[in-house]
Amino acid sequence: MPIIVTRRGAQPKKVLSQCQRPSGWRGRFTLWSMNRRHSKLTDWGLEHLSIGSDDTILDAGCGGGRTVAKLADLASSGHVYGIDYSAASVATARKVNRQLIDAGRVKIQEASVSELPFADGTFDLVTAVETHFWWQDLSGGMREVFRVLKPGGRMAVIAEFYNGGRHAKYADRLARWTSMAVLDIDQHRAMFADAGFTGIEVDEDAGRGWIFVAGTKPR
Repeated sequence: MPIIVTRRGAQPKKVLSQCQRPSGWRGRFTLWSMNRRHSKLTDWGLEHLSIGSDDTILDAGCGGGRTVAKLADLASSGHVYGIDYSAASVATARKVNRQLIDAGRVKIQEASVSELPFADGTFDLVTAVETHFWWQDLSGGMREVFRVLKPGGRMAVIAEFYNGGRHAKYADRLARWTSMAVLDIDQHRAMFADAGFTGIEVDEDAGRGWIFVAGTKPR
């Protein structure tokens, strides 16, 4: 998510709306930009995880679909699902992953994290890259993720913005301007613990303003 400083009189919430729910030609451009800009962040976050070759993985809020492709490469014999509540995101992610979809290894659909269309205990891993702070019901979304994970499965949040590090100075303004959940490290830990996760780990790159948080569903 870019940190956007607008001119006086502009509406920051309107400017950031394409990051929250891309639509139209502006949304397609935003998704292309996200795929490009978030690649290094995603690689940094995924380095923290041990992903099995046959894992079944969900990318919640898959955006333009590049993370789905990275996950499919790591889980080379597994299956990766992507969901997003933006129709534009789903269309772009399907285009990016067309060959993997045709091969039956990837499936992308329009859905909300608040009502995940999957059975209990489906996934080994759920990722949320640059998306959790936009969820309309953050606590409810975390509980849904917990539900669809297998016992022993993990949830990982990866983001280039949190209330800390180099971006801390923007936190108050973004909280006023938008519906973002602007969380600090302790609040991220609590978000996982309240949903039932254990073994919670946090890593931050304060210089770049990046954060990684993961937790495990007890067996």
